[in-house]
Amino acid sequence: MINIFIVSFLVALTGALSPGPVLTFTIYRSLKSERGYLAGLFITLGHATLEFALIIALLLGASFFLQNFIVYTTIGIVGGILLVIFGIMVIKDIYDKPIDINLAEIKEKDIKGFTGNSFLGGIIVSLSNPFWTLWWAGIGLGLMISLNISFQDPLGLLMFYLGHEMGDLIWFWPISIIVYLGGKSLNTKIYRWVLIICGAFMIFFGTYLSLKIIFFPEFNLFFIF
Repeated sequence: MINIFIVSFLVALTGALSPGPVLTFTIYRSLKSERGYLAGLFITLGHATLEFALIIALLLGASFFLQNFIVYTTIGIVGGILLVIFGIMVIKDIYDKPIDINLAEIKEKDIKGFTGNSFLGGIIVSLSNPFWTLWWAGIGLGLMISLNISFQDPLGLLMFYLGHEMGDLIWFWPISIIVYLGGKSLNTKIYRWVLIICGAFMIFFGTYLSLKIIFFPEFNLFFIF
């Protein structure tokens, strides 16, 4: 079960590390809130609440349409390929443009949407991000297929969920603490290497999952409960 937690954690961490709306919102709320040091925690909790509902919905929906072996296999392969593509994009972006996350210059105009309560913002900002929806439709569902996540294995499902949310929490909460305490920027050298390692993991694991689905397919359609 620990392997499910680790894989879910690393994949989620790679997504969280990539600059996006949730990171921008986290920095903004950390600067503007009276208890800004808790902004990352509450934003992650809101994000996690939304993802809990989504994972349950995916498992319920999958029980109806993933009984077709071809559909099941296709989604698993596509998910693995998307992991590889995402990993390549992460590494490519590092070398194509400099990393400069200024923690002191996020303003309300940069949010482009909801700027209020951190918990609600974690839900609303995630929902308003089209990449989040595409991520779960492709990579997220493919990963769940490859890791045999189902209602039949509640412990595995719990490890997958906790690993994924911990990957978000371990990044967004420290960011909010750093910003609240007056941090101006991140150590770009360390940040670059963490992203490179995570991107390489995505490429390796995406390749492994795709090959596993192709050459060692699971004939038990575990989404049925």
